[in-house]
Amino acid sequence: MKKIITHLKYSNKLSLISICSTFFPNLGMKNLNLLFIAFILCGSLEAQDLYETRFEVTGGKETPSYEKVINYFQRIANDFEEVAISEMGMTDAGLPLHVVLFDKKGDFDPKKWHDNDRLVLFINNGIHPGEPDGIDASMLFLRDMVLGKIEVPDDLAVALIPVYNIGGHLNRGSFSRVNQNGPEEFGFRGNARNFDLNRDFIKADTKNSRSFQLIFNWLRPQIFIDTHVSNGADYQHVMTLISTQHNRLGGELGDYLENELNPILFDKMKKKNFQMVPYVNAWGGKPEDGWAKFKDSGRYSSGYAALFSTLSFMPETHMLKPYDQRVWSTYQLFLSFLEVIEKDGKKIVSLAKKDRLAQKEKNYFSLNHSLDRNEYKWIEYKGYESGQKPSRISGHPRLYYDRNKPFTKQVKFFDTYKEGISIEKPKAYVIPQGWFTVIENLQRNGVSWNTLNKDTMLTVSVYSISEFQTAQRPFEGHYLHNNIKVEKSQALIKFRAGDIVVPMDQESNRYIVEVLEPESEDSFFAWNFFDTILQAKEGYSAYVFEDLAADYLDQNPEIRKELEKAKSQNPELANSGPAQLRWVYEHSPWKEKEHNRYPVYRLEY
Repeated sequence: MKKIITHLKYSNKLSLISICSTFFPNLGMKNLNLLFIAFILCGSLEAQDLYETRFEVTGGKETPSYEKVINYFQRIANDFEEVAISEMGMTDAGLPLHVVLFDKKGDFDPKKWHDNDRLVLFINNGIHPGEPDGIDASMLFLRDMVLGKIEVPDDLAVALIPVYNIGGHLNRGSFSRVNQNGPEEFGFRGNARNFDLNRDFIKADTKNSRSFQLIFNWLRPQIFIDTHVSNGADYQHVMTLISTQHNRLGGELGDYLENELNPILFDKMKKKNFQMVPYVNAWGGKPEDGWAKFKDSGRYSSGYAALFSTLSFMPETHMLKPYDQRVWSTYQLFLSFLEVIEKDGKKIVSLAKKDRLAQKEKNYFSLNHSLDRNEYKWIEYKGYESGQKPSRISGHPRLYYDRNKPFTKQVKFFDTYKEGISIEKPKAYVIPQGWFTVIENLQRNGVSWNTLNKDTMLTVSVYSISEFQTAQRPFEGHYLHNNIKVEKSQALIKFRAGDIVVPMDQESNRYIVEVLEPESEDSFFAWNFFDTILQAKEGYSAYVFEDLAADYLDQNPEIRKELEKAKSQNPELANSGPAQLRWVYEHSPWKEKEHNRYPVYRLEY
């Protein structure tokens, strides 16, 4: 053994592995790597030196290219039995997503993790590759876990995506984050098709998001972290945090998040000299006047995860802080989560299990939450005094922050949201098979259904879209609908063999209601999945329909009575012959039933 260690002190890694294989010919490559590391730990070198990151080599000034990030994680997976790396799904960049798994027990099956009541921590990095802090922090985090520098709870399993927005990471430069203090080069916010992936978790326009949905529902994590860097006001804090909105999360997890987990995390980060505040959502105002909690609806990563009863977080380091501070604060936040898991891991697993099972029995679901300005708490905020001074460009007043005038104040934080509408779940939703894009989305998100094996008549509740407004400018490839109103009626409808019936007895009930109820602010209807129903496909020639309409009114005096009432209430209608003819058409059998009829039906009993 002494002879081997002597050789080890004066050799590089490749020659060391060759020496080890000579002395231990029956060991595999991974075991040889482990033996090599063990020898180093006994000798004069540090094992950490073998896995030094680009971030460390450059003194915290650089982040690695995409290829070097993946190579780093692949190397650790090759060298340690506790780590596996897999390609899981395609991205718009034409390259696959990688998922790295860490398990001290070397068991990389999420089903077994959940069968054994183990906690799954899932970290997503590089959704905005111009914000690479989490990428570097995750490299350090995984390395220190496998080298034993970090105390890892025995029942914890960790999954991480090294780089989610691969196309954006490949689009490297030094100028796209004009307000950001390092690193020297970084990626771009948009993906390979210029989508902002942190608006795509419900609509899933990109291959990235479709792959993510499959991965997320394979892992079913109890805790999810999506790493970011903030824009906005200048202040002293390096780290800010978006915790998913506790009222939207609901259940026992929502109470635990608000009353226990958040206070613990903030306390731990303060003790680590990275005192946090909630994400400074003070656009258009002064932070010292207080701010509202960011509302992470289902389009965002943390809001999406919350639909599946997952504690979810978006750490947002401050753009103007030096890059090394931002990375180390993210690393320290990861450590804080490990400490929470060590203490409360079993509790979190139990609460998540209860909440997920409760979704199956829950009858009412809250949607479209809005801020309650009557509720707030006081938090400590460390800012800089702001003021106005003449612009060197225009001469007009401009905002500035004076870092020579720091302050600490108690400010109001508004973090309570109340439900906008409450929806009673049906027994099931019925979806005609032609709406395959909707069905594919449900499938990726773990929703199960039954398929009709023959043509069937069903009495269902039918929604008619009565009102909505549409954005005048595109948002992430869509003209979003909002302020949606529906009218509900009963109808006997013939469904075809192959149409699907989605029973509402699933852990994914909250997600199902969120996307299928048209009045939901992040519903598939709001995201334009059903816009073809908003355009009538048939019409009439007025000179022909005039006589048909008159005969129809003669044969249906109750309809004529409704028309007269409508005219008395609407002078514009009363003064327009074409408008009255259109009114008759809309209330006649000739009106096409498909127009404005929402093609997802509710089976109530």
